[in-house]
Amino acid sequence: MVHSETRWLASLRPSRLREVQGGALSWTRVRLVDTNGQGVALRPLLEQLGIQVELCRVGQARHLAAALTAPDVPYVVIECHGDGGDIVLDELAEEVQRYQPFGPRVSPDDVRRVADLRGATVIATGCELADDAMADAFLDAGAEAYVAPTGAPFGYASVFAVAMLFYDLTEGRSLDVAVDKLRDHDDELAMWQLSRPADELA
Repeated sequence: MVHSETRWLASLRPSRLREVQGGALSWTRVRLVDTNGQGVALRPLLEQLGIQVELCRVGQARHLAAALTAPDVPYVVIECHGDGGDIVLDELAEEVQRYQPFGPRVSPDDVRRVADLRGATVIATGCELADDAMADAFLDAGAEAYVAPTGAPFGYASVFAVAMLFYDLTEGRSLDVAVDKLRDHDDELAMWQLSRPADELA
């Protein structure tokens, strides 16, 4: 029975989803860090692709700091706003903000100070977050790769970009190929950029 099922699954179009069809609960895990409310739309899309999603809702900067402590999580998606290379969080009342580790603007130095992302691929959706300083901060925090837009994508384009990336990853394509396919889709998605540690590029 098991052997015949294995043969049958192997005969189908290759996909990481075959692992789930074969009994696995998921083929990978994503920590979805939701600072702007769009994680609600993205979570069920990722789950349809056989991905285990841990949704972390961020209301304060210290929630973001905790969510960025994610060693050994394969993928971290940060649904956020960005401006000028900084992550932008909601304004808080002064009596709440005074206890935060940073914010409402989160700089590359803030990320470098709190994040532990060893082994993760990080995808940030905020405007202008492919900035070299922010990319370097995530890579310095241990990320194996960092994907973000150079410009200001429409909100729905950001959700689609993440869904499309994970569609291609589910289909067994590499991250490099997935980003290339995303960039080739249209001008709106051409702004997404992949960064890796310098020693991997040498």
